[in-house]
Amino acid sequence: MAGRGTVKAHGGFNANNDAEVLYKAMKGLGTDEDAILQLLTARSNAQRQEIKAAFKTLHGNDLVDNLKSELGGKFESLIVALMTPPIMYDVTCLRDAIKGAGTDEKVLIEILASRLPNQVNEIKSLYKQEHKDDLEEDVTGDTGGHFRRMLVVLLQASRQQSIQEELIQSDAKALLTAGEQKYGTDEGQFITILGNRSNAHLRRVFDEYRKLSGYEIEESIQRETSGTLQEILLAVVKCARSVPGYFAESLYNAMKGSGTDDQTLIRIMVSRSEVDMMDIRTEFRKRFSTSLHKMIQGDTSGDYRKALLLLCGGDDA
Repeated sequence: MAGRGTVKAHGGFNANNDAEVLYKAMKGLGTDEDAILQLLTARSNAQRQEIKAAFKTLHGNDLVDNLKSELGGKFESLIVALMTPPIMYDVTCLRDAIKGAGTDEKVLIEILASRLPNQVNEIKSLYKQEHKDDLEEDVTGDTGGHFRRMLVVLLQASRQQSIQEELIQSDAKALLTAGEQKYGTDEGQFITILGNRSNAHLRRVFDEYRKLSGYEIEESIQRETSGTLQEILLAVVKCARSVPGYFAESLYNAMKGSGTDDQTLIRIMVSRSEVDMMDIRTEFRKRFSTSLHKMIQGDTSGDYRKALLLLCGGDDA
C-alpha cells in the first residue's frame, strides 16, 4: 500500500521556515487560514511533528494550542486532527467514543475493523500510556453482548496472516450451518471465523460460501444478525474484501442525503490521507455516480472544504 496516499512528505522541507510561515499567519489581527491549510496539507504527519517542535523552540508556544485559539468549528477540528500523530489520533478517537455521553459505536467499529494487527497493538499500548486505562476494559465496560465479544476478538490483534487452504471449505460450511441453515443464529461461529482469519483467507471463504449457499455473506449477515453486531460483522467483511472500498462507502454514507457526518468525514480524510486515499477515490468512483472530490465540494464550504479537497488531492471526473 506504500505511496497510495495523496499527502506526501514535502521535498524541500525546512521545519523552521514552516514554523515561521505559521507564526506569521496567526500573528496580529486576523488569521491567514489559507496559508495555514495550504502548508499543513502539503506536509506529511512526521513533518508536521517537526514543525510543531520547531515552533516551540522558536516561539515558546505550543503550535496546536495557538491553532486552536485562532481557528474555530469544523476547520479547527480538521487542522488539529492533521497535527496529531496517526496512532495518537486513533487513541484520541477511541477515547472520545468511549468516554463521551453514550458510546460512539461507529468509531469503535471503523477503527478496530480496519486497522492492521500491529496497529491495534500500538493503539493499545499508547492508550494505556496516555490514559492509564486498559482499552479492552474500557471497551468491554461500555458495550455488551455479541458486539462486545467481537470487539474483544479484534482487540486481541491475533488475526492470522496466511491462507489456510484446508480450512476454506469447512469455514464456509460452518458459517452456513451457523446462519442460514439454523433456526436462530450461532453468532459465535461468525465471530470466531470473521475475527481471526486473514483477509485473503476470508475472501476465499466468501467465494466458497456463495457457491454453497447461493448468497453473498453480506446478505446472510443482514438476515441473521441485527444492530451493532451486524454493523461490525459487515465492516469486517467489507474490509476483508477491500479496505479502500470500505472507506469509500463510509465517506459516501457520511455525506449522502441531508446533513453531513463531519466527524466521520474528518476522521477518514485525515487518517487515510497518507495511506490509501488514491485507492479510496478509485473505489468511490467505481461504486457511486460521482467522485469523492465532487461530493465533498457539494457537501462542505469555506476553509474546511478547501482543506478537505487538498487532502482528497484531485477529481476523478
